Amino acid sequence: MNTRELQDRIIELKKEKDVCILAHAYQSHDIWEVADYVGDSYGLSVQAAKAPQKTVIMAGVRFMAETVKVLSPEKKVLLANDLAGCTMALQMDRDKVLEMQKENPGYATVAYINTTSELKTAVDVVVTSSSAVKILKNMPEKDILFIPDCNLGAWVAKQLPEKNFKFFQGGCSTHMNITPTDVRIAREKHPEAKVLVHPECRASVTEQADYAGSTTGIMNYAKESDCKEFIIGTESSIVQHLQFECPDKKFYLLSDRCVCHNMKITTLYDIYNALLGEGGEEILLSDELIRDAKRPIDRMIELGK
Repeated sequence: MNTRELQDRIIELKKEKDVCILAHAYQSHDIWEVADYVGDSYGLSVQAAKAPQKTVIMAGVRFMAETVKVLSPEKKVLLANDLAGCTMALQMDRDKVLEMQKENPGYATVAYINTTSELKTAVDVVVTSSSAVKILKNMPEKDILFIPDCNLGAWVAKQLPEKNFKFFQGGCSTHMNITPTDVRIAREKHPEAKVLVHPECRASVTEQADYAGSTTGIMNYAKESDCKEFIIGTESSIVQHLQFECPDKKFYLLSDRCVCHNMKITTLYDIYNALLGEGGEEILLSDELIRDAKRPIDRMIELGK
């Protein structure tokens, strides 16, 4: 089969088997075209909970599939490629969180959503890159232990000087590979372009950007701006998606290192095989784990209203 034939077969199968396909924004465009919903990890989980289908396939990474299961425990959740992990999510475990809490008594623990479900059971609230500033601003606690991404945490802390932050020195290897030199070189090549970066980048990069924000924020900025050229400092697939959505504009990748290999390993055939029952991995979490991991997510929703 060629790509189009495979896409058509996937669309037929998902309707026939009553399956909802979720695709993270960092997936390739051919996967976007067969998905029922595209977005960030939390947004996809919310859509999955609303979807009428009882089976969900996640084209993303493991912690995202776990979050879907936590918010929709009654549904069958499949991770399209069982090797799709997240290096950031594996940097900390629950024991490390408990150890840091013991070292910092009285601090509220805030976890980036890019963490395992087991880790989430030990924290007070979960945040996303798009909601972090609002959530923390609404928290009554002044002292914050922010985990695991110190770059995102520092970006949030800069906007909330009234809070006192401590960080775990973790982060996204893809975004941390972007350097100020990359920004300088890109601006020299494309002097008319706006630089848009993700706050998982180092402060030395975000400080040089015209805009720093979540993946959704970056895409919305590019689509709504009157400017015609943009340098994108996040996962390379976003350049492809924006080229499709804004054919009258030009998009350049900030660095050739802006590639998440975990996101790239999921293919159309992984989704196809999962639909056939011949691939993918079902996400199984205990009732206790689901209950305890959902608690900080519920608080995020409460504080984000």
